[in-house]
Amino acid sequence: MSSMDTMERISMDPQVMGGHACIRGTRVTVGTTVGMFASGYETEEILKLYPYLKKEDLAAALSYAARRTEEQDVAVTAG
Repeated sequence: MSSMDTMERISMDPQVMGGHACIRGTRVTVGTTVGMFASGYETEEILKLYPYLKKEDLAAALSYAARRTEEQDVAVTAG
């Protein structure tokens, strides 16, 4: 998915969900969808829970999250 496609599907508005990145036109945050994938949900399960979303929305959320992690240095310590 291209950067342009991703940004057409992701929006940030200070008046919606505290300005967190959301799937455009919804109150579903990128963090919510990424968290669901991390918890083991499959694409089809998420789409059943949020029937107004499309596969492309979920792909855009993952793409956006991946790009955001590349923008920040995160200290990782050995446990």
